[in-house]
Amino acid sequence: MFSSLLGYALFALLLPSYNAASLNVSIDDLHSRQSVGAKSVIVQMFEWTWNSIAAECTNFIGPAGYGYVQTSPPQEHITGTQWWTDYQPVSYILTSKRGNRAQFQSMIQACHNAGVLVIADTLFNHMTGSTQGTGVAGSTFTKYDFHMCGLEPGNIIVNYDNEQEVWTCELDGLADLATDTTYVRGRLAEYANDLMSLGIDGLRLDAAKSIPPADLEAISAQFTKKPYLTQEVIFGNGEPVTPELYTGIGNVQEFRYTFALSSAFSGGGISSLQNLNSWIASSDANVFVTNHDTERDGGALTFQSPSNEYVTGMIFSLAYPYGNTVTILSSYQFSTFDDGAPNGGAGECSGTGGTGGWLCQHRWVAVTGMVGFRNHVGSTAALTNWVSPQSQQIAFGRGSLGFVAINNADSAWSTTFTTSLPAGSYCDVVSGTSTSGKCTGLGITVSGGKFTATIPARSAIAIHTGALGAGSGSGSGTGSSGTIAVTFHETATTTLGENIFLAGSISQLGTWDPASSIPLSAATYPVWSVTVNIPANTDFQYKFIRKETDGSVVWESDPNRENFTVSSGSETITSTWR
Repeated sequence: MFSSLLGYALFALLLPSYNAASLNVSIDDLHSRQSVGAKSVIVQMFEWTWNSIAAECTNFIGPAGYGYVQTSPPQEHITGTQWWTDYQPVSYILTSKRGNRAQFQSMIQACHNAGVLVIADTLFNHMTGSTQGTGVAGSTFTKYDFHMCGLEPGNIIVNYDNEQEVWTCELDGLADLATDTTYVRGRLAEYANDLMSLGIDGLRLDAAKSIPPADLEAISAQFTKKPYLTQEVIFGNGEPVTPELYTGIGNVQEFRYTFALSSAFSGGGISSLQNLNSWIASSDANVFVTNHDTERDGGALTFQSPSNEYVTGMIFSLAYPYGNTVTILSSYQFSTFDDGAPNGGAGECSGTGGTGGWLCQHRWVAVTGMVGFRNHVGSTAALTNWVSPQSQQIAFGRGSLGFVAINNADSAWSTTFTTSLPAGSYCDVVSGTSTSGKCTGLGITVSGGKFTATIPARSAIAIHTGALGAGSGSGSGTGSSGTIAVTFHETATTTLGENIFLAGSISQLGTWDPASSIPLSAATYPVWSVTVNIPANTDFQYKFIRKETDGSVVWESDPNRENFTVSSGSETITSTWR
């Protein structure tokens, strides 16, 4: 093992010392993992600056009903525009590419004022793997290994079937902290307590799998508060380091769930998702469709997945009663693995989508609608009325509070569903909202415990007792009464390689997902045209988007455009880019 005195001396220099009495905190049970409250959806604001998170908490995240935001790591790290520089810390000074200590604290307060709790991504396992340099706050550093596991070359984890190697060797060449020592445990606890003194409500423990559970227990035992904890423990079949080893510490991010959803929605068959109980207990699991790593490494549904699978996967995750918390990634478009955030990390959203390269998945209509669904049905409503006429079509209820149907097939699904919902008129929260007793999307009537609906290919519907209202299809218990051929003509000037697409609030227009938007033809340039079959008597919102040659997306300016389809025949909409 490396001489610990030198390693500890470096660590002491890079981590400011805090007097526990000066933190002015008391032990409380703010939000332990056992009770996350009624709002259990986390939005991971990946690479967003503190100022932009503060604004988004106020303007959208709080009003939309999210329970938490998860930030990028707040400590000082190596310089560079790549996203992964945030995960190579050089000190625990609270200055990063995202902002400084004062901005971090101001962001926390703004989110709290909006009713949103804050989780900080936290690095207990390692320091930077860089040999030497200067961090973003001006700290100079030299790489010293805190653990030396004796492997050559490189001291790096090679065999994940050896738990001691996983826990003591370097993860991807990152300097491994000696978390088995009293000194390092105390310093890491002081860092966490400093974050909580600023108001942090939870911690995501990055690379928790590379830290022995006993070490994490010893560190968390020194916390002055009981934050919500979620731990990154990626599991490979047959490996000795399993997620179950960490459930006594806090929630565990259940990657097996992520990979199962990807396999099912990508062709394996979503009917296989009926009984998701073979992993850690639901109360111990933090589930997600994708995160910043799986979005790049593969094995998960992402914004680049075809056929709306990413959106329907998120709809399922927010409807199905597995997981203590659900994390929704809000990220940006990228063309290479290393690409950092656009606009220096200042997040930009527009209406129900993103702009300037930002995706703003947390604003997509289907996602926000399902956040409301999950908040309303809670975690205890039973899974009921499961039906699956074929491997790519499923429907199920959540007691007498909600019902969802997902069609992952390539053709529409028309049928009569049996539900425990009371009789009434409901708004489909996947395609729109309930506003003043009117559905902005599809309307569905339940009568005698049944309703009839048509779910378009690669789409879904979801209704619950908290979203009532009249809308298209509200009569005769049907979800659709035929379609209208709507032709869109958009005048837009572009450069070579740029193209115009159509996105909107309903599944036929991709449910605001740029990856599922509808391409327009430039045959009569500068007028771009497309004809889309849309349900009759349907109120929907839409915008045109421009996809640049580098794959980035530019949205039209606000407000959203809106149209209500006629009851029969066809119609034409003519507009100009704004």
